[in-house]
Amino acid sequence: GFEGGIEQALSRILIDPRFLFRFEEEPEQVAVGATYAISDIELASRLSFFLWSSIPDMELLQLAATEQLHQPAVLRAQVQRMLADQKAAALVDNFAGQWLHLRELSSLTPESSDFDENLRQAFMEETRLLFSYLIAEDRPVTELLNADYTFLNERLAKHYGIDGIPGSWFRKVSLPPDSPRLGLLGHGSILTITSTASRTSPVIRGSWILENLLSAPVPAPPPGVETNLDGDGSVVLTSSVRSRLEAHRADPSCASCHNIIDPVGFALEHFDAIGAWRDYDGDALVDTSGVLADGTPVDSAEDLRRALMSRSNLLVTTITEKLLTYALGRGLEYHDQPGIRSIMYGAAANNYRFSDLVQGIVQSPLFTHRIKSGNSIQTAQQATN
Repeated sequence: GFEGGIEQALSRILIDPRFLFRFEEEPEQVAVGATYAISDIELASRLSFFLWSSIPDMELLQLAATEQLHQPAVLRAQVQRMLADQKAAALVDNFAGQWLHLRELSSLTPESSDFDENLRQAFMEETRLLFSYLIAEDRPVTELLNADYTFLNERLAKHYGIDGIPGSWFRKVSLPPDSPRLGLLGHGSILTITSTASRTSPVIRGSWILENLLSAPVPAPPPGVETNLDGDGSVVLTSSVRSRLEAHRADPSCASCHNIIDPVGFALEHFDAIGAWRDYDGDALVDTSGVLADGTPVDSAEDLRRALMSRSNLLVTTITEKLLTYALGRGLEYHDQPGIRSIMYGAAANNYRFSDLVQGIVQSPLFTHRIKSGNSIQTAQQATN
């Protein structure tokens, strides 16, 4: 029948590789293994899916059709235009959502009477607005770690113990220099997704920081090692998470990794499983002291932030790598490293502003060129929408 025919036709379209992927045609005259510049139409598509998670608009297509888009000045102007467009919000929702694991927050159910849907949405909005502000105001990307401001409404301000923020709408709020809420490490969103449902987890928090801010992923635990700090549920545990972790890493096979991970996570132990400030963990006073792998002593979230900022080049490298991975739609290889360093050097003069990193990526041969593979299947780039 008619409806069955339409259903089959739509099904065929929806499973077609050319519907699911963006294909870039390889020129026949180029030898396999040689580098070539992609066409202006393909460049328009790459650029649009990178910044907007959508297809190119008419202005991009017209420049591509007249073969002007690849010109550096034209390409730079288009990046500026696109970052200023409302559609650049896709960078926040998709790039930041993936990189910072914010999407996980929507499915978490913390076991706390203080947590509700309003707080969940406030957590997400605070981090989203910080990232949006960074793009809109073209701020240095290092402000993700040390911003002396945040975005609050009354519900979130009360959760943080900050007075004088009435109403449900969000507004930019300046923070004092000694505030524990500076940057992402003080955001309830990050502190909640790096906890378990019932308690904090210095291991998860430490691993999240090492992997997502420093590009230093930690290995999986050795086979056969017990990693459950909560027991089988038959006994109520009153000891602090720290004391249980210290007993756990007494095992030499565990200590080598935990000596790197745990001090980073311990520094955030004043924040409970949903990011509220606390002085006690169970019956024990919170102990945030530790020594980082390089010998730096830390005793608070502020100490940890300062230690990370003293190595801000690692944070910038990580952000550059994450942005480039997102822009290219593929994992990075060892031979991409010179390009990554070139992007960073170009952005250093302006203190690593967000737009300079994006411009460096878009102008880079990594973005504007390809290596001929000779395999038509490998020419497909997965869309980033």
